[in-house]
Amino acid sequence: MKRILVTGCNGQLGRAVNREYTKETVEMINTDIVEGEGIFALDITKIEDVIKFVTEKKPDVIINCAAHTNVDKCELEWDLAYRINAIGARNLSIAANKIGAKMIQVSTDYVFPGDGTEPITEFDLPLPKSAYGKTKYEGENFVKEFVKEHFIIRTAWLYGDGHNFVKTMLKLSENHDTLNVVKDQIGSPTSAKELARLIHYLEPTENYGTFHGTCEGVCSWAEFADAIFERAGKQVTVHHVTTEEYRRLNPNSADRPAYSVLDKYMLRLTTDFRMADWQDALDEYMRELEQ
Repeated sequence: MKRILVTGCNGQLGRAVNREYTKETVEMINTDIVEGEGIFALDITKIEDVIKFVTEKKPDVIINCAAHTNVDKCELEWDLAYRINAIGARNLSIAANKIGAKMIQVSTDYVFPGDGTEPITEFDLPLPKSAYGKTKYEGENFVKEFVKEHFIIRTAWLYGDGHNFVKTMLKLSENHDTLNVVKDQIGSPTSAKELARLIHYLEPTENYGTFHGTCEGVCSWAEFADAIFERAGKQVTVHHVTTEEYRRLNPNSADRPAYSVLDKYMLRLTTDFRMADWQDALDEYMRELEQ
């Protein structure tokens, strides 16, 4: 039976990956920083612990869903962000290489500067501006350095079972009639469920390399908020503000890409897999929230 180790299993993507793999018979080895029912405690920043755990469990595949994703806190906690996002990926890659396991590293649109106007391919030069983007890019580099059989999947604007933009908007709508949301940051909202589907699709193949994995279509954060409230039947007025206006109100906010639309060139060129449109994925997610 195939054995799949998932780090960060309590996060949005980790949970979605576990649900996705219920469709086949595999052994899921779930880990997170804190032990729980059916969950092993594993600190991916500690090389000795990672190698010991991986050599004992002998997974066929390691899916690294663990990350320090709080963009603003990463600016204040550089060392912690680097240990989790870069060293953690490095340690898992070393361990994967040691036992001959495949490595799947989840990365981000933040590895790019976000100052362009055209969709970004897998071959465009990363030039991260934020601590989050820089540490995630170093994680990519470590994966490439230490394990040959790897997939790096960059995603963006992820939401699922956990803290995310959709739930934040719905929570704010409980006591706000109006909200200010940025209109000049453009991307592709992506459900964790869709990303888990992509991981499941690529994992058994030997189509290794770097891929972009986001839902189809583009919008601004403000348009995303409008779509959320429309589907939820919430009477909330969204004021479409500029990033500059937002940062005057939130001066400690880290740099965020103005344009982070990822071109899924490698998926189109080498596979027949297609991600759902972001509006269709949001429809499905909102229906699931109501259940």
